[in-house]
Amino acid sequence: MSLPTWMLDAACQGMDRELFFPLSPVAEPDPQVKAACGSCPVRSECLDYAISVPEKYGTWGGLNETRRADERRRRSRRAAA
Repeated sequence: MSLPTWMLDAACQGMDRELFFPLSPVAEPDPQVKAACGSCPVRSECLDYAISVPEKYGTWGGLNETRRADERRRRSRRAAA
């Protein structure tokens, strides 16, 4: 399986993947993850991907599982309006 092209440009390339998957779905992202996501050139693509799949676990586009679910609901309401 090949990666989506945007993943090759992600700031998290080479970082420890465990940092992006905390044990608690409501845990705030690790400071290293927040820094990487904050400066990532493909952050919006990452978040869009995680919301569309939907990816249930980990930090994607700078958002944890709970905040991504909130964003998914917000987008659904906006699309329905």
